Amino acid sequence: MVKLAREAAGVSQKQLGEACGISQSAVSRLESHGTASYDMSQLARAASHLRIPLRLVGLAERPAAAAANVDGPEVERRNFLARAAAVATTPALTALDSAHGWAAENCRPATLRLATSAFRRMDGSTPSRHLAEPVLAHLRLAQTVASEAEDAADRARLTAVGSEAASLAGWLSWDMGDYGSARTWYGTAIKAARSSGDRLLTAYQLGSLAQFEAHAGNAARGLSLTRSARRQLGPERPAIADAWLSTVEALAHAGSGDRTSCDQALEDASADATRIPVEAPPPWPWVFTFNNSKVAACRLACGARLRIPQWVFGAQDDAAPVLASGHDKQHALYVLDVASAHLAAGRLDGAFALATRTLETGVRYRSGRIVERTRALRRSYATTSLPKVVRDFDDRLYGIYL
Repeated sequence: MVKLAREAAGVSQKQLGEACGISQSAVSRLESHGTASYDMSQLARAASHLRIPLRLVGLAERPAAAAANVDGPEVERRNFLARAAAVATTPALTALDSAHGWAAENCRPATLRLATSAFRRMDGSTPSRHLAEPVLAHLRLAQTVASEAEDAADRARLTAVGSEAASLAGWLSWDMGDYGSARTWYGTAIKAARSSGDRLLTAYQLGSLAQFEAHAGNAARGLSLTRSARRQLGPERPAIADAWLSTVEALAHAGSGDRTSCDQALEDASADATRIPVEAPPPWPWVFTFNNSKVAACRLACGARLRIPQWVFGAQDDAAPVLASGHDKQHALYVLDVASAHLAAGRLDGAFALATRTLETGVRYRSGRIVERTRALRRSYATTSLPKVVRDFDDRLYGIYL
């Protein structure tokens, strides 16, 4: 079951191991049932990361911690897991569809969504410039199919698919440093979500544009959009929406230099994150789980913007699962936040060593967002005498043309 879910998610054994805090060989043993015993808590972490209900890997109705102490010989437990995986394969795939609100007969929306998900998975390890054209072609296809749908319910679902594809186009434009196109595509995503009648999707797309504006330094606009997203959902919104929107608000407050409001938003996000069901998959359109590790990663980013090194260094351990993710471009942005903290603390060697590393990632993926963030870090260091580590960095930075 772990192997099936991992391959379906497009995740390598190494990436899964890094996300769960175990080695690639441990993941391999887990998937092959191993020749020796393995820690059941490792299985619980892998299942949680891949959003497999614990009961489908033999941990039914047991907390993850207790699952590590299941009674019985190891051979019996492995045999039970093998039987559970074989019996549960079909129900698991059905549950995945139903969890995102797509019935089996609605094959066109499900197929188009699968393509969008594939593009999203590729984003972490593929230059956005290479993905932009096929994603826009995919968006046009989704819009065309939606416009030709005769059934109103099918048309609404297809319009929602188009909203997701437009949001991805906005994300790719953002990564390429094309802020004008990013706003256009996020606006298209919001309009399509409203046309679909899906309030949760509409709130998600409003929050996505708010996140973009918060990172772009437009605090007032970001905060206004998060308020609109909350109003869209009303008081019965899911905990993941509250937690995520609170982190967006924190980033907006950090961008405006409001430490007190930023800290309060982060505290709200942490409290909301504790209300998110651990075993349940995130509600569509959220693709990834949201937990306190992501809140810690947000505190790290906010600390960099507010120039509070203590926030950055204090959040690193809790944010480790996010920092170790397989998304190279997102990882580079977090490393830049850590570099900013080192610079604020006067640690030039550490700051520019990290910045050089992220700059290489930006060049490799032709990411305008990463390179511009790196330039911003350099601009924040102003002095009449340049140490060698800064001169070396400048030589590399000033020769880059994307």
